[in-house]
This record gives sequence, structure tokens and C-alpha cells, in this order.
Amino acid sequence: MEAEPSGDNIRVLTTIGHVDHGKTTFVDSLLAANNIISARMAGKIRYMDSREDEQERGITMESSAVSLRFKMLKRSATGTPEAENFVINLIDTPGHVDFSSEVSSASRLCDGALVLVDVVEGVCTQTITVLRQAWIDRLRPVLVINKFDRLILELKLAPIEAHHHLAQLIEQVNAVMGSFHAAERMEDDLRWREERERRLKARKEAGAESAENDANAGSEGVDTSAEAAYQEKDDEDLYFAPEKGNVIFASAIDGWGFRVSKFAQMYAAKLGIQEGNLRRVLWGDFYIEPKTKRVISYKHLRGRNLKPLFVQFVLENIWAVYDSVVMNPNPDKVTKICSTLDVKVTPRDLKSKDTRQLVASVMSQWLPLATCTFQTVVDAIPPPHKAQGVRVSRMLHPEQDSDSVEPHNKLEGDLYTCSTDPEACVVAYISKMFAVPTKDLPVNKKKEMTADEMRARGRAAREARAAAGLGGTIVEEAKPVDSQEHTTTETKPEALDGLVEEDETLIGFARLFSGVLRPGATIYCALPRFDNQKPNASTLRTVKVGSLYTMMGRDLVPVSEVRAGNVFAISGLEGVVWRNATLCSPNAQGLPEGEDGLKNVDQYKDCLVNLAGVARAASPIVRVALEPAEPADLPKLIRGLKLLSQADPCVESFQQQTGEWVILTAGELHLERCLKDLRERFAKIDVQASKPIVPFRETAVKAPDMPPPKSQSAVRGTIHGSSAHGVVTFTIRALPMPNSITDFLQANVSIMRKWLREGRVKNESESTEFVEQGKTITEEDATADAESYQVATVKDIDFWPTFEKICTEAGKEWVDLPGRIIVTGPHHAGSNVLVGGVGSGITSLQSRTDPRWKVQTKSEDAPAKREYRDYEDSIDTGFQIAAFQGPLCAEPVVGMAYFLEDLKQNPEAAHPQSGQITGSLISAVRDACRAGLLDWSPRLKLAMYTCDIQATTEVLGKVYAVVARRRGRIVSEEMKEGSIFFTVQALLPVAESFGFADDIRKRTSGAASPQLIFSGYELFDQDPFWVPTTEEELEDLGEKADRANVALGYVNAVRKRKGLFVEEKRFEAEKQRTLKK
Repeated sequence: MEAEPSGDNIRVLTTIGHVDHGKTTFVDSLLAANNIISARMAGKIRYMDSREDEQERGITMESSAVSLRFKMLKRSATGTPEAENFVINLIDTPGHVDFSSEVSSASRLCDGALVLVDVVEGVCTQTITVLRQAWIDRLRPVLVINKFDRLILELKLAPIEAHHHLAQLIEQVNAVMGSFHAAERMEDDLRWREERERRLKARKEAGAESAENDANAGSEGVDTSAEAAYQEKDDEDLYFAPEKGNVIFASAIDGWGFRVSKFAQMYAAKLGIQEGNLRRVLWGDFYIEPKTKRVISYKHLRGRNLKPLFVQFVLENIWAVYDSVVMNPNPDKVTKICSTLDVKVTPRDLKSKDTRQLVASVMSQWLPLATCTFQTVVDAIPPPHKAQGVRVSRMLHPEQDSDSVEPHNKLEGDLYTCSTDPEACVVAYISKMFAVPTKDLPVNKKKEMTADEMRARGRAAREARAAAGLGGTIVEEAKPVDSQEHTTTETKPEALDGLVEEDETLIGFARLFSGVLRPGATIYCALPRFDNQKPNASTLRTVKVGSLYTMMGRDLVPVSEVRAGNVFAISGLEGVVWRNATLCSPNAQGLPEGEDGLKNVDQYKDCLVNLAGVARAASPIVRVALEPAEPADLPKLIRGLKLLSQADPCVESFQQQTGEWVILTAGELHLERCLKDLRERFAKIDVQASKPIVPFRETAVKAPDMPPPKSQSAVRGTIHGSSAHGVVTFTIRALPMPNSITDFLQANVSIMRKWLREGRVKNESESTEFVEQGKTITEEDATADAESYQVATVKDIDFWPTFEKICTEAGKEWVDLPGRIIVTGPHHAGSNVLVGGVGSGITSLQSRTDPRWKVQTKSEDAPAKREYRDYEDSIDTGFQIAAFQGPLCAEPVVGMAYFLEDLKQNPEAAHPQSGQITGSLISAVRDACRAGLLDWSPRLKLAMYTCDIQATTEVLGKVYAVVARRRGRIVSEEMKEGSIFFTVQALLPVAESFGFADDIRKRTSGAASPQLIFSGYELFDQDPFWVPTTEEELEDLGEKADRANVALGYVNAVRKRKGLFVEEKRFEAEKQRTLKK
């Protein structure tokens, strides 16, 4: 990177799209243009898929980066064409839903995106997901309509039909972009109205005061009632339009692609139309008048059957090439086409039986894909110093209305302009860590010798032999001359708690947003929870920069410095950065030698910023318990799990209460990859995996045929309990909450977690960063993380007003719920609530977390409040345990309210030790909560996948059969217009989903492939304890209930796995006797 082009000539972009839409094949063509791979192998080698399993399966699993350099002719100020050097930093990302976290970590580093869409399959689920990610990160997208050859060879469409199909496809993608814009504008509108009301109220108060002062002073008042108007945003730039140059039509496998401007350039002189004007009319409903040769719009057709310009000048030519070469091979026509297009094809290719190779050779010379892509990227995607003004301002100020914000200080100024000045603040964002075999690092590789070096070495050897008088005798050298400098290994940080395996080195995948970064500089590392207002040692570290590399797919190339705007890899962060972080420094030199950066943090506060987010794109849902085949290898497994969870952004690992080590992964394919990595790279031992552990949730409903309540004299769900020796007695009433309240609490778990971190829920200090980052993650943490992965539906400040409104709409008995909630659970952040009695005076959660809350407590404490304060921790702990482990199968509970109706201390009871009271009260509260839930009709909630399947009409019935066999249900089915594909959407229980993808591929002979996305929990409306009682049920099912109770089956399976008691009927059959014996 020493001879870097100027900032204007750098582009940073990513390829995104649905699985199998051709992203890696597309990148191959760009690599071939850079002479990294052979042009003949482009599309076959899939160079960016460096893992063995990626090559076997034919899909990308890890994002990888490459820096491409190319020259482009541009007109200088004098009008003469000049070649300019450009650099494209390109990141290739996976399209499979299991690896969507790789897409989000890559998009944070980029300014633009090539959105690939299969021309036949069209907009799929993952296409919408990645477009949304690009929208959130403010990437400038370019639409690439790939696999164009399928229209000709598979669908066999006529050019006019293909034009109609393409127009519809672009319209579909634009509809997705329009929906994002509309949703954001509605949010902006609401925010603007709230802000306006606040300003009007403040102005009214200020106006009244100033008018009063003016009247008393007798001076002329000044009217300050000018109101800022609502800023309308133009959505013109959002949409893809071929005439604007942000759409590429391509066939990556055949190595060709074009924009409308390419054909406008070809035909401008021939038609006598200016190139710019022809480009505007070459796409759309424009036609050419046969007699006058003038361009006319659809308004002047007058019923004539004319072909659109795009069909006549573009599609028919492409169809003619494919027809002559592939569909109806004609060597004479091919020769004529080659001479007309001025394409040089070797005689060997012309005689070849492989027509696809011939068509690729012709088309790639006529419409080279790499040239078209490079031109589009330079034209449509802004350079870093322009893009960062919009993107970084959004990162730093997410609440802002406009995309352009003036910098408030030097740091923001450097970031917005992507300053490469050595004195500029250095800010780099590490989006993920990845593991590289230590032997593959450049420092450990033997340097390949050039021809001159080999000749010099041979000459030196001959001279040495001559000097020794050995003549022609060959002396074998022990070492090459320069091997010493290439066999040194990178020094490893000390005392990393066994985190770094010697065979694997962790490297950071990063982008430099401002300044210049050099190896050896000491800089700050701000971890994801870092807050500039409260810097502390747990969220801010100092690190010494190790080696810096440019990433070239599977290879790393060492560099002496990195300038702002580039993507790079960095070593030396092991044991400090867990997954993502922000590197900061006042300048390129870093912190002065020997200075304690953490003590003097106030001096450098102006250069510190946190660009790292803690949000995860997808929640890992598939759990598997692991154990080594040899028990003695357990330390290796633990070390391997730590490395794996650091090297993969979407893996969690923790130790269960039973002692088992468990990993959480995003899906079945992700799990297979993790196990392969553990066995072959990180632990290097034989690992045995359990069957997947599927999470359930427990709840209760009000059913029509429930047994009588347990407490005869009280309402249903009321349970009386007491501690040891009856010292404390209490009454708890359990009640299922309405769905609206449960859904709101569930969606906003992240806000409650924030309260917990800030110490507003309980007075406890914030956990250290390493615990938060996953070093000692527990089962409870993992469950809570799975609950809080979704983005909150309201802001922190609007939580209570919105909750009050929802409770009011839910009914009378829930109106006063917000002011009475003591805690939520499980883990003080969930959809269950512990509610204090009316007039108890117990401090509510709202009083501790709602900024609007006014102190309303009386001076004297209510008796219940005093009792509760004495046993607060015991009651809270009992409730949290009951909410975390329900009565059915010890799975977390959702949607239950527990009302603490009575709490009394018995002064006459014998007082045992206080510890005994505390422990027995915890157990009593836990058991009372569980019994209260069982007093209603208990239910399981199943984890569900949304399953999207694309299938042809021939295999549709088989798809339905597989889904039905696995207790799934079809939600929707629609046929893609202009294709033979049906898109089927189904809901499938996660418990039934293992092996589903393989099963559906086998049944349909590979014609259908599903995408499974976790969609939340759904009530399974069957009572696990139901038995037939009425005459009709007994007649239908028999006394033994011949039809299996599916819910009870799920409950018993989980109880067996957890070692809980399961009531089973055992049958002991006697051995059959025969006549012979």
C-alpha cells in the first residue's frame, strides 16, 4: 500500500445476495482481470471459497476480502485521455441464512454493495434481508441481474418476453427499496412531530415569561414564532434504473456483463443520436420509427407492433450469439459474428465440442464483465471521503434526521472527510476476528526466490566450492542464504488464559476510517460497551499494533502502513478483542512510549469513539452438548471452544449447570461447520456431539375445561405458601397475561437489559467487559441473549408511556399494572412480572426506571413494604428461578403475572436461623409460582422456523408431504410470474427441522431447497396433561388414549435429557413358550 492511489480513486464494496445467486463466481471474473487466476478458470475455481467444505458444498461460509487494482482511462483537463490507477477493496459474503452475521459484519466496513439477483429466481428472502442491511448501513447499492444465460437456455424466452421479465424484476427490487424508505419516513415524521410539540410547549412557556417581562419593562417584544418546516426527502436516488447506470446485466459463469451505456456508445454514431440521449431512451417503452429513424415513446405507437429499443439493439444481438453458438451450432455464423464483433477466438475453441466455453470466449471479449463492473463501481459508488460523511455521521448520531451533519469536533471532521493526514485521529473498526493457521502467516512462509536471486545463489555456491578446492563436487547447503529472516514466528501475548492455540493465530478484519496506522504503534482499543462519558479499564484497553496485512482472498500480504479508506487485517489483538472493537489513537505515532494510556485517558479523550455495536443479526438457536471422546482431552475442548467462539461471530459457548459444554449455532449447516472446525483446527481432538437441544417456552392459558382451582376459597391461580416453621406466610396469585402485553415485553427485553447494566433494576455494579463479551458466559446469559436479539420497538424514554397505553387497552384488571410491577423475569429482563399488592407501598420497577416518575411514597412505610424489604431478595430469587425453570420441563416461562397478594411475618413462630428462613422462603416462592401456573391450563411454546422453499410444479406435492410429516403448516404459496417456480412459505417447529433440508432435497431429487429463518415462539395448543374423559373422547381414542399426546412427548423428551423424573409405563413381556420346549 506504499504507492497508494489518491483518496478519490479508492472504493470499498461488498457482494451481497441470496444463496446460489452467483456472488463468488462473479468475483472470480474480477480476479481474472487482475491476473490473480486464469480467465479460463474464472467461475469454476471459486477462488474466494478457500475452505475445503465451501468447495465441496459449493456455497460460501465465511466472508473474505481482496484488493483489486486496475487502470481506467479518463479525460484530463486538457482533453487528452489519461490512465488513472484505482483500488477496489472487495468483500465477498455468504448468502446462506445461517451465516447472515458475516454479511452484517462486512457491510459495516463498506461504502457500496453489489446486490446480485438471479434473473430466474428473482427477489428471495435473503435478498430482502441483505438489502435491508445495506439500507441500515447506508451503502450505495448497484443491482447486478446475474445468470442472464438462463433466460435464453433454460426458460427459452423470446427477447420481447425477456424484456418484460427484466422490467418486472427491477420493479420488484425497487418495491423492496421503496418499503424501506416509506418506513423510515414514517419514523422521521413521528420524531419530527414529537420534537415540534416539545418545542411549541417550551416556546409557549418561554413566550409567556418574556411577554410578562416586556409588559412590565414597557419594551417592544420580538416575535420568535418561526417554525422549522418538515424536511421532505427525495426518493429518486434510491431506485435502480438501467438508464441511471446502477444496473448491470450479467452472466458471471460466461464472464460477460453490460450496462445500457455500453450499447448507447456502440449505436450513438450509427443512429445519429447523442450518446447521453440514447442512454436515457435505450431502456423502457421507447421505440424507433422505421421510416424516419426517430425515437418515439409509447404514446405515439398508434397501435403499431414495434419492438422496444432495448429488445431491438441489445437483447436480439445477445440471443443471436447464443443461438448460433449453443442452441443451433453453426460454425459459419460463429465466424461471421466473431469478425463483426472484432473478437479473436482460437481455432481450437472454434472446433471445440464445448459450446459453453466458446460462447464464454466470444461474449467475454465483446462485453467483458470486469471492465463493466469496474466502470460501474467508479461511477455509482462514492469514494470513502464522500461516503463517510453520510455513513459515519449516522453511526455516531443515529437519531439525526438528515444525512449530512456538520462535524462537532476535530475527530468527527477527520472521520467525515476520511483524512489521511498523519496528524489526523486514527479510528479503525474491527468487525470480526478470524483464525489463520500460524504456518500460513507470511512471516512463517518461505519466500519464493526470484530468478536473479537463484542465479546469485548458484554463483555464490560455485565460488565457495572453487575456494574450497572441491572442483565439481556438489556440496549440499544446510540452509538457503535468506531463510533466517523468514523462519521467525510472531510473538504471542503472554498470560492469555490459554486462549491462543499455537497452531492458530487470531487476526482482526478491519477498516481504517481516518488517519494512518503503522505496525508497532501503541493505541487505544475501545470495546463494544465503551462509553466516552465513563471510560474504565473494563471497556478501554491499550494495545500494540502487530503486523498489518492486505487481504488477497486466502492470502495475507504484509504492508508497512495502512491509509484511511482501506480494508486490512491486523494481528496482535488476541486476548484483548473478543469479536469487534474500535481502535483509536491521537495520531499515526500512537501513544508516547512508556505512557500509561488508561491513567491519562482524559488527555486523549477527544480521539476516543465507539463504532462497535453489540447487536447481533441472528439469534443462535440450535444447541448441542459436546464432550471429547477421551475425557483427558477436556482442556483441549474448552480451549478450542474459546477459539471457535472468537473466530465465529455467531457462535456462543458455555457450560450448563449439569457440567456439559454447549455451543449455540445459527442452524444445522452452521453447526456442521463449527464441529468440523473444532475437530480439525481448534481442538484437534475427536469430539462427540449430542442430539440438538431445542429450546421451548412454558406458559398457561385460560381453557374451557380446566379442573377445579387448587385453593377452593380463592380465585384460580391463588397459592398460599410459607417458609420453614411458618415464620413468613404469603399468598401469590398467578395469571396469564394478554398477548399484547406479553409481546410488548418480549420485544423490548433489550431495554430491560440496558436498565440492568446501568444498575437501575438492582444496585449492582456493571459486569466487566470480558464477562459480557463471552469469556465466562453462563446458561442464563445465553438464554437472555437469545431473548434480547431483536431490536426494541420503542425507545427507552417511551417504554412506560407505551406500556401504560397497552395495559389500558388490555382490560380493567391490567390498567394499574405498570405502577405495581416490582421486577420482571427471568434474569430481571423477560416477559413475566412480579406484581405488588394494591396499596402495599412496595417500590415499583417504574419508579426506578421511568424518568417521569414523581415521588409519591408516604413518610411512614406500609407494613407490607417493611415485610417485603426484609425478604426482598428471597422473594425475588424465588420468582426468578420459577420464571427461568417452569414446572413442565424446567424451560423458561413467558407471559405470566404473579401477584404478591399477602406477606406476613408470624411473631409467635419459632425463629430458626436467618439462613434457614431465607433458603426455605426461596423454595416456597418458587414452588408457589410453579403451582400457580399449573392451576391454569399449561401449554408449551415451540421455537419456530419460517421456511422458504422454491420448487417447480412437478415437486410441489412432495414438498407439501415433507412439511406435513414434520408438523409444519403452509402459510402461503405463490407462483413467480414469468417462471416455473412456486415460492412456498411454511412454519416448521425447530424440534422437527433437523434433517429437513436433506429430506426435502432427497424427495424432490434436488429440485427444491429450503431456507430456514428463526421466527420466534408459537403456542402449541395442546395440554400435556390431557386425558380422554367424555364418552365421545373415550369412544374415539380409547381409555389408553391411543393417539399420542404430542405435547407430553415433547415434555418427557426434555425431562429425560435433563435427568428429571418421567412417569412411564413399563411392560415386561414373558418369553414366549413353544411346544418344543
